[in-house]
Amino acid sequence: MNDPNNQSYEDSQIQVLEGLEAVRKRPGMYIGTTSAQGLHHLVYEIVDNSIDEALGGYCSKIIVKINKDGSVTVEDDGRGVPSGRHPTMDRPTLEVIFTVLHAGGKFGGGGYQIAGGLHGVGASVVNALSKRMEVKNFRDGNEYYIAFEYGKVFEEFRVVGPTEKHGLIVRFYPDENVFETVEFDKEVIRLRLREQAFLNAGVCINLIDEREESKTEEVFVYEGGIKSFVEYINRKKAAGLLHDEVIYVSGSRGTSFAEVAMQYNDTYNETILSFANNMHTVDGGTHETGFKSAITKVLNDYGKKYAIFKNDEKLAGEDVREGLTAILSVKLEDAQFESQTKAKLGNSEIRTLVESMLNEKLEIYFEENPAVARNILDKAISASRAREAAKRARELTRRKGLLESSTLPSKLADCNERRMEYTELYMVEGDSAGGTAKDCRDSQFQAILPLRGKILNVEKSRIDRIYASVQITPIILAIGTGVGAEFDISKLRYGKIIIMADADVDGEHIKTLLLTFFFRHMRPLIEAGHIYAALPPLYRISKGKQERYAFSDEEKERYVFELGGNVNVERYKGLGEMDKEQLWETTMDPEKRVLKRITINDAFEADSAFTVLMGDKVEPRRQFIEENAKYVTDLDI
Repeated sequence: MNDPNNQSYEDSQIQVLEGLEAVRKRPGMYIGTTSAQGLHHLVYEIVDNSIDEALGGYCSKIIVKINKDGSVTVEDDGRGVPSGRHPTMDRPTLEVIFTVLHAGGKFGGGGYQIAGGLHGVGASVVNALSKRMEVKNFRDGNEYYIAFEYGKVFEEFRVVGPTEKHGLIVRFYPDENVFETVEFDKEVIRLRLREQAFLNAGVCINLIDEREESKTEEVFVYEGGIKSFVEYINRKKAAGLLHDEVIYVSGSRGTSFAEVAMQYNDTYNETILSFANNMHTVDGGTHETGFKSAITKVLNDYGKKYAIFKNDEKLAGEDVREGLTAILSVKLEDAQFESQTKAKLGNSEIRTLVESMLNEKLEIYFEENPAVARNILDKAISASRAREAAKRARELTRRKGLLESSTLPSKLADCNERRMEYTELYMVEGDSAGGTAKDCRDSQFQAILPLRGKILNVEKSRIDRIYASVQITPIILAIGTGVGAEFDISKLRYGKIIIMADADVDGEHIKTLLLTFFFRHMRPLIEAGHIYAALPPLYRISKGKQERYAFSDEEKERYVFELGGNVNVERYKGLGEMDKEQLWETTMDPEKRVLKRITINDAFEADSAFTVLMGDKVEPRRQFIEENAKYVTDLDI
């Protein structure tokens, strides 16, 4: 650990670029959204500043505390903030950092060599969107304090007194007038902090939630870094790993550093998570392009060298990535992201670093571990042959006219509107409910596709079986985007794709099968917010001409109490029990229905859940059921 009061980080290194005013007017430009996602982004921005201290070697512990009063506190043991006055602003540097947009140590002033922030707006944006913020700064043997309200100084910068501590404590109260909700989700924060602990080997991150009856505390620290990350993701796939050891390679060029950890399993899916300066680049970028290119080349070269291929076989990228779990992390100066949310990396030189590193070191690893190389190559060859079989199945299906864009499923009751953003596709369990839905829908914008039985479990199926499935082909046709490598979201025919299934075990199973299909083969539809689940009522409570629909037991009890004695309570066993007026009023009328948008908050957790629930391995599924059975309170058998 370096000297916590390292003087290479000085007041003069805080570079000022522009003012703050626009943040409160257009918060979405800075944090993406004012929904719950944007709320949690505030936490990430403050934590990322502490992570930047860890990147520089100045911070070993970070504490994140969700307080009872709705605020969040982030504390680190880094260097603290320079404690003097800013040379050009003639204001305390601590005030400048939290009140001036683009003020920070990340703009060439020498404060940070590598930092996650591109624009350095984090601290001031969080301040601007908080009704109150309190900052305690420990540096140069003193404690300093300043407080803000709505982005402006409320309590002037002052020296509190001497201390031996070093670091920074930031406590902020999000502004309920800005955000749709100010209720922090512990699980969302937990996932982010664990991710950061994996990416920064040895850094200890504590999460404390003081809102619960008994205060909870979790500690995340992983000495194995991204190797531990891969092991964590594959923990439910242990019985199906192609090799026991996680492959790890790293390399550097100048001030840039890249590391890769990877391990293959026997599933048909890939999980690749890429990061740049600890930011999850969800849309990939140059580093991910270099990674994919390199592993494709190395495996093709290995197969040719040892004459493993037959008849001029050549592996495609999707073949060599089948069953791959990989973490790619790069750290570099002057990271160029495509947006403030840092979703895609643009530095061209980092592709060269990643590609050359993997070409050299992965080749050496395979030469030294021929059994591992052969297992991986055999799986990739099997994937290649399945891909060719899928291509033939797809072409055969097309020749039959079943996948032509002009051909729609015979059971589809389409809508009149052709503008995607105004249309809805209801995928309805069963012909009976499907018929009722057709009768009661608004045919101007609502289309109905009845589903017969349970669809193919794609978690256990390669793409060739999917194209041959008489249950899945109508879904592909109706949606219009294609699947897998052919997926094209611009061809989407409906703005909302709504799964409408019975509120029982069979209905949940059908919903899970459909979500598994969308997650594995049409994931951009989930990511873009096009997939929904309808929530049909569980009960109809009536008394005379009065009636209520309840979506939970608690709601049922409330309505029974409101309507008084002699009420009739009807428990719906399925959608088919409703007449068309009831189905419209409760589940399809945009004015009254309840829809749940399906989201992917965390890619590897979702991947793990689908693997456990829908995969081949029985033991992990049994363990999941045993661990979670206690949470089931209402189960129809």
